Amino acid sequence: MAYKSFTTRSLNIPFPKADPHRALQMPIYESVAFDFETAEDIAANFRGELPAHVYSRTGNPTVECFEQKLKALTGSHQVLALSSGMAAISNAILTLCSNGDNVITGKQLFGHTFSLFSQNLPSLGIETRFVNLNKPDEIEKQIDKNTRAIYFETVTNPQLEIPDIEKLSEIARVYNIVLIADSTLTPPVVFSSKKHGVDIEVMSTTKFISGGATAVGGVVIDNGTFDWNNIPALAPFSSKLGRDTFYSRLKKGIFRQLGGCMNAHSAYFQIMGLDILELRIERCVNNCIKLGTFLTNHQKIKEAHYPALESSAFNLLSIKYFNNKPGAILTFDLESEAACFAFMNRLKIIRRATNLNDNKSLIIHPYSTIYCEFSHDDRIEMGIRSGMMRLSVGIEGVEDLMNDIEQAL
Repeated sequence: MAYKSFTTRSLNIPFPKADPHRALQMPIYESVAFDFETAEDIAANFRGELPAHVYSRTGNPTVECFEQKLKALTGSHQVLALSSGMAAISNAILTLCSNGDNVITGKQLFGHTFSLFSQNLPSLGIETRFVNLNKPDEIEKQIDKNTRAIYFETVTNPQLEIPDIEKLSEIARVYNIVLIADSTLTPPVVFSSKKHGVDIEVMSTTKFISGGATAVGGVVIDNGTFDWNNIPALAPFSSKLGRDTFYSRLKKGIFRQLGGCMNAHSAYFQIMGLDILELRIERCVNNCIKLGTFLTNHQKIKEAHYPALESSAFNLLSIKYFNNKPGAILTFDLESEAACFAFMNRLKIIRRATNLNDNKSLIIHPYSTIYCEFSHDDRIEMGIRSGMMRLSVGIEGVEDLMNDIEQAL
């Protein structure tokens, strides 16, 4: 039976294997190793001939259930769960790229992602070429025979810019390079990466999917849309592995050795979070729209930004790609860093914390925290202003949030 509702589908996806006790929730398999009936069976497993769990660093029943559930909800080819969103990004890039390769992305990235691309990857011989992703000509000028991917955030954090994803996909198709989307702010209930031409999707499931800041995690989603013969690091395996080339090399060639596995308890929380994801998104986005309108019209606010607002330069793209549900963070500016600190210290309901998409509303001053290691000029170039506040909007009553902001202002 086909279900139209995301929530109905999530609640009715069967376990990978039937539970012997007919549990309604997937049990937590907190076990390091798993027994085999015979020596021949475990040998067959290591040869890849007998699918089974052998060691939780490489695969765990609870983690597998989360992966299969997300695979069913996204309509993707394969899903691999990892220990964090940053682990998902780094594992995906290292699977695609070798010494001498390059990746194209924008400077409007989450701070730690920017550091990975600007500092860590170059030390491994992988070049990052930073461009304005809203200017196709700039992107094409940077593409050469060693370019392996275009990487972007569906909604940049915290700049709240949205690229034209289908244009990026068109460029990637012309040059036979991989399009990678970080969709952390726009999970699958609002964004279909496969529909819009994304090959590989990475996501911090710590955020929306975990169900309200319950566990750290990340995923790499392979939509099965790319011909891996076009990637030198993967081409030797493509004739044998076909559509599974990227996933197989990711899991057995990078993920297994680097050890960034998700644990069973985290997977359990992610599974439960998927079941209530649609409900939380609806509440958070509605709160964001009301708060964004409130802040835009407030005399003490210099400027406020949220892509779902008609005043946003990215509103049409928000409607086109996310049904105008572009995540649950908004930004607003006060006159100075000192004013931001004083405002934050007077808040009673909104918490001073760095996470996103908790059930609680969280606020942070990006200039002095996430981006504090960068120079002032670099921060300005990345769209990080000294008077900018990032507000991750939760599920509280919106009038309570407005009153908290009003008294703090």
